[in-house]
Amino acid sequence: MSAYLTPPAVLQGEHDVKTGEILAEVRSRHPQATWLSRIDGIAASTGIDSRGWMLPLETAAAPGSGSGLRTPRAGQARTALAGSGFTEREVNRAIAALEAIPAPQTVQERTAPAWAAVQTYGERAARDALRAAGLDTSDVDCVITSHSTTPALPGLDLSLLNRLELPADVLLLPATQWACIAGTRSLALAADLVAADPDRVVLVVISEALSTTYQPADDTLESLIVRLLFADTAVAVVVTGRPRPESVLRLDAAWHHTLPGTTDLHRLETREDGTHFVMDRRGPRAVQQTVAAMWEWLRARHQDDGRSWHPDLLLAHPGGTRVLEYMEQTMPDSWPEGLLAYSRDSYTSGNRGGAAVLDILRRAHDAGQKPGSRTVLYAAAPGLTATALEGEWL
Repeated sequence: MSAYLTPPAVLQGEHDVKTGEILAEVRSRHPQATWLSRIDGIAASTGIDSRGWMLPLETAAAPGSGSGLRTPRAGQARTALAGSGFTEREVNRAIAALEAIPAPQTVQERTAPAWAAVQTYGERAARDALRAAGLDTSDVDCVITSHSTTPALPGLDLSLLNRLELPADVLLLPATQWACIAGTRSLALAADLVAADPDRVVLVVISEALSTTYQPADDTLESLIVRLLFADTAVAVVVTGRPRPESVLRLDAAWHHTLPGTTDLHRLETREDGTHFVMDRRGPRAVQQTVAAMWEWLRARHQDDGRSWHPDLLLAHPGGTRVLEYMEQTMPDSWPEGLLAYSRDSYTSGNRGGAAVLDILRRAHDAGQKPGSRTVLYAAAPGLTATALEGEWL
């Protein structure tokens, strides 16, 4: 397996949402929450001062276009109240009070503007990645796409085909439900595709509007954490089977791992007011199991090298800084410090989901890497499933 990556393109959400703004919105909406006194400490523990969203906070926090009198309609409610013995004046006051209650946004109100942004950001990232690779849209043979929080059919793959005016015979591979492993798993799939045909050009595009999981009405402690964590990002990269002058990283091996019986730990739930991200406190421990399995894969892969082996870079998206700390604690003692520096840097401005690994890769690229620097890419996602790759900088 040899696949070659050109520099990835990364587009952060253009709206800078400060942590203080989110905390102010939470305080105003849930003044009686039992956990309200803890939110400053919780926010500080994330290490995130701001994050980029494709749409402003006001859009996510706004009420829906309807009122508290959605069902039944006013006429039905009026008839029911009058039939229960209320006077006309009492009925009018009750109807007016119900109509004054703002309703949450519907799924359509939450998703439609985000889906429009996902397509626009995805197109821009794709064009930037092709430009960095010295290629044109007519050179693309295959497109792999992912966008987890904006369900749509047709999806981002067909949107890009039309927006970029790609060849009609391009192979489209949408992988919406990959979520946080979209970066590593799409690269692994692209590597398999170019191994079968080294002349093939694969374009990977991941556009995530994770801010659609911001649900103002939720009053649980877990929902507060979700509000604070997520950022919106679009990334794209070109993968080829032969090295190009623009190639910066060669991938040599891929590894996949899934833990049975863990689908309840992290999940998206679609409710009448949109998408909710639900997580269980047992999640980080499960992710740690996939980390341990990855260490074993790397050990077995290099046990016959005849010399001590370690990566020079570890570009990892395990879902949070807690697991990054676990990774540092469980690395072999002979490995150098600072392998996760670029991963930690990415987390300071939010969790980017499936776009995270390519964002981390871009940070490493921009910092400059020596040819031959050994690199491992790793990500874990709801399921609980993980994919890792090993390669070297060119």
